[in-house]
Amino acid sequence: LPILLAHEAWLSQRLQSGNTAEHLVALKDWATLVHGLVPSAAEPSGFYLLYDWHAGETLQQQLDRRNPFALTQVLNVATQATRAVGRLHRQSVVHRDVKPSNLHQGEDGVLRLLDMGVALSGREPASARALHAGSPSYMNPEQWGFGVNGGDETEELPDAQSDLFAVGVTLYQLLTGGKLPYGEVLPYQRGRYHRDPVPPSRHNPEVPIWLDHVVLKAVARNKRQRFETAEEMLLALERGASRPLTAPAATPLIQRDPAAIWKLAFAGSVLFNLLMIYWLLFLPK
Repeated sequence: LPILLAHEAWLSQRLQSGNTAEHLVALKDWATLVHGLVPSAAEPSGFYLLYDWHAGETLQQQLDRRNPFALTQVLNVATQATRAVGRLHRQSVVHRDVKPSNLHQGEDGVLRLLDMGVALSGREPASARALHAGSPSYMNPEQWGFGVNGGDETEELPDAQSDLFAVGVTLYQLLTGGKLPYGEVLPYQRGRYHRDPVPPSRHNPEVPIWLDHVVLKAVARNKRQRFETAEEMLLALERGASRPLTAPAATPLIQRDPAAIWKLAFAGSVLFNLLMIYWLLFLPK
């Protein structure tokens, strides 16, 4: 834990000198890293970092109140979140845990990324790099071993596209009142990606088709169909209705579930045998 906190503190200090700092919370005091005392304790009893305070609330707090997000508000979040992770990526940093509870909407109108505790910078400990960190419901299929052709493949480490996928999942939630494109994945479960997501407009008729396409592209099962960079996604958001994207191609059933053909064959065999039994027992000879 102290090593992870030390990396987070170093990373926070490093990022305060660039243009990413606008969308981050500043580390208040480096010296507070490893000195945590409970009043009744004689020895340090905890490790912590102290950051600046900003009035406002996280997107998760707003979702928990179940107040619908206005379309203009979602677009503002989308552009700021995409711009923020893009600036991180230009400094070779992957956040790895983008989600509504780690996106803080300040009363000053600025969206800030919280919690750099599991971020990848190339300077983190090897144990942290190999850790299956992040929030399961926001992790892209490749981290679970789902490849572009379906089925089980080698699990991939998170990269810049992982953050963009998580931004897409977050936008999907804001547009649909909290629903997740692939359903909730609990920490002890494995991601499930055997179907394409339902378009957000099916849950919220106010969502324009062009925004449907942007969000569905961001959370596509197939990595090759997603945005490759934050700049590409930001451009799609800024163009909006003027130059809309085409809809992502639907994933064929055999790719979504390689065992589907065997399941269909089994179901057909069971139905055929039931019909044969009925014919033998009940139809007149």
